Amino acid sequence: MAAMPALSSHERTRVEDYLNDKIQVSGDFESLDSLLNSLRAQHELQRKQLAEAQEALSIATTASNDHVEATRKRAEAFNEEQADIDRRLRAITKSDASDEAAHRFEASMNKLRRLEISRGYVALLKESDELSKEALKNVSSMPQLALEPYARLKNIVSSLKAAQPAAEGAAPHLVDYVEKLAMGLREHMKQDFTSRLQKNLEQMKWPSKDLQLSEDLLAQWRSNVELLLGLQTPDLQGRDVSTEQSGLEPPILHPLEVMVHPLELRFKYHFSGDKPTNRLDKPEYFLAHVSDLMNTYGGFFASYLQPIFDEKAQTVGSDLEWNLCNAPHAFITSLLPIIRQKTKTLLPQISNHPQLLSHFVHELMNFDTGVRESWNYLPDPYSNANWKGMTWDVLTKQGWFDRWLEVEKDFALARYKDIIDTPDSGHIDYEGVEMSATKPTKAAIRVNDLLETITDRYQPLTSFGQKLRFLIDIQITIFDQFHERLGSALEAYLAMTSTIGRTVQGSDGQASVEGVAGLERLCRVFGSAEYLEKKMEDWSNDVFFVELWTELQERVKQNKNNKHLTGDMSVADVASRTSQAVANGQSSNDQHSNTDGALFDETASAYRRLRLQSESIITSTITSNTLSALKPYSRVSTWTTLSTGSSSSLPPSADLAPAMRTLSTNISFLSRTLGVAPLRRITRQVLIPIQNFIWGNILMRNTFSAAGASQLISDVDHLCSIVDSSLGSIGHAGDSIRTMKKLNEGLLLLGLNAQRHNEGETPESGEGEADARAGLWDVEKRLFKDNESAREMLAELEIENLTEVEARTVLEKRVEIAS
Repeated sequence: MAAMPALSSHERTRVEDYLNDKIQVSGDFESLDSLLNSLRAQHELQRKQLAEAQEALSIATTASNDHVEATRKRAEAFNEEQADIDRRLRAITKSDASDEAAHRFEASMNKLRRLEISRGYVALLKESDELSKEALKNVSSMPQLALEPYARLKNIVSSLKAAQPAAEGAAPHLVDYVEKLAMGLREHMKQDFTSRLQKNLEQMKWPSKDLQLSEDLLAQWRSNVELLLGLQTPDLQGRDVSTEQSGLEPPILHPLEVMVHPLELRFKYHFSGDKPTNRLDKPEYFLAHVSDLMNTYGGFFASYLQPIFDEKAQTVGSDLEWNLCNAPHAFITSLLPIIRQKTKTLLPQISNHPQLLSHFVHELMNFDTGVRESWNYLPDPYSNANWKGMTWDVLTKQGWFDRWLEVEKDFALARYKDIIDTPDSGHIDYEGVEMSATKPTKAAIRVNDLLETITDRYQPLTSFGQKLRFLIDIQITIFDQFHERLGSALEAYLAMTSTIGRTVQGSDGQASVEGVAGLERLCRVFGSAEYLEKKMEDWSNDVFFVELWTELQERVKQNKNNKHLTGDMSVADVASRTSQAVANGQSSNDQHSNTDGALFDETASAYRRLRLQSESIITSTITSNTLSALKPYSRVSTWTTLSTGSSSSLPPSADLAPAMRTLSTNISFLSRTLGVAPLRRITRQVLIPIQNFIWGNILMRNTFSAAGASQLISDVDHLCSIVDSSLGSIGHAGDSIRTMKKLNEGLLLLGLNAQRHNEGETPESGEGEADARAGLWDVEKRLFKDNESAREMLAELEIENLTEVEARTVLEKRVEIAS
């Protein structure tokens, strides 16, 4: 057996630990053979793994050495090639230094590149000249063949312009020369094709009523129109409508430009110089003339030009669909410059004449509306926006909006002043609204009519900013001025009814604020405020103002830089004049956070506060007058000495007459002036203090015999009856009694019959239900027994508003109980 190699101390320790682990008892020696076999197998496996690893290492070492050798050989070959290149470069440049040779070689290459570019320029110039000569050669004899070389020349111009930015503006002279060459060719061809079409139109007798539309003439016309469209096609294809602004205006097509020219001459003949039809105060004349041209010749273009459009768009491609979509619309587009030119000469003449300027803009709006409604005119058929109109062109592009707004504002404020200065403006209009509605003053109705007229005047505008300026600068301004006037009237009334006011004015001045005269002053303010507040609510739900509000919200959300929304007004300024929801919407990302607002929120809130204030003063005034009239009644002291009588036939006390007259007069006036809701509200608010006055100053301060109680019950019934009857058709029997329910429940206890329904007695036939249930002494016994018994007694009497203590206090006011 081969000798085992010597082991280190660490290895011996590991062997010893392994043997101690495997052989712990004598029985483990029996498995010694299997342990040795396992160790031999593991040793053999590790030996094989070691052999495989040594073989892999040998292969990797060989591959690494081969790679190093190959890299070395490639480096030597590169150095040899580099040296050869340097030798040849020095030989070519006749220089011994390689760096200098490289610079000389680079200079030679630059010269070569410039030579190539020059050759390209010369070739391009030659090609451009040849295309121009080819087109000019064919333009007279075979005009259709001249279109192709012109189109190629236009493509060269477009390509040169497109390459300029990348070439940093190189060869500007070449671009300028080729562009001028193309423009000169285009003008020559356009002049020739225009002349052909004009001769053809003369033969057709265009634009007379007796058009000659023979097949031969129509064929010539079609050919000439196609020539001009073909000449314009490269320009139309160069308009990228998908990337340009949505406000891109459509071009005027060459054939339509030719056909409209005689119409333009006719227009100038009639509407320039000293012709009778050229009147500054009648812009509707020339606008109606243009509308007549559309109606007269629109059918011709729809019948004969539209098929050419359709065929041309299909032949050339979708690039022309935007320009060749609708022939009548293209005809309208060619007519609009006539109006534009006319307005540029007309507006400076009428700008200092407010009535003429206002009338002109109004007529121009009507013209725009007519074109939209009659022809559904859409210059851009692929846009969702409507045509902005000639009014937008005049007010926005030509800059006349501020002047027109100034004129309209002056007119509106002057009309408002006329309304206010009219002698009957402060009179209540009893016929202007429904009978059941609150009656405003005539001034309020006329102001509302004025504001609705103003809406009609600026509603056709297409500019959001212009509509918002009209709303704020005119309509809300008039609302604010009228609100200030109503507020001043209310303050004047309060000053006149104050102690100082009474002293200063004396008895004559007091007559205008006392009684019905004073109520009428208050009702003017209340009725006008309520009327205009409701009108603003109606306007806020109108489609026009809803759309304006929606667009305002969208613009505010997009206004991240706090720019002016319109004119010099910021978001905060607009919010202060319209609604605070505007400012809230700017800082909120929630799309639904400000949908509850409306354009007239701030103004309507101001009128609402004025309405509530005036209603409160009406209530307090009637209450004060009535309570003052009740003071003599509160000093009556004969409640215990009145003679007995039937309560149903008792007349009202003489001292109650002033209060009844006051209530009757005031409420009768209010029933004719106020609507159902405010009248009921005010009546209830007046009756509550009356109830408290009678309760505290009469019922609680006196003792009553049966007759005195009957008299008080009768007086209160008369008081309630006079109120119900004064309410007229909206009043119902018992309304006032139900309002003063606490007092009437107290009177029910006070008026109990002391002679009936005691123990052992039965009620006589025909007695009331309350008397049938209990008499004075029975109620007194149960009411004072304990709280539980008192509550049961009050429930039987259907008394709900009196506490046990209050009920006992009322009952003690009867002489029989008190004694």
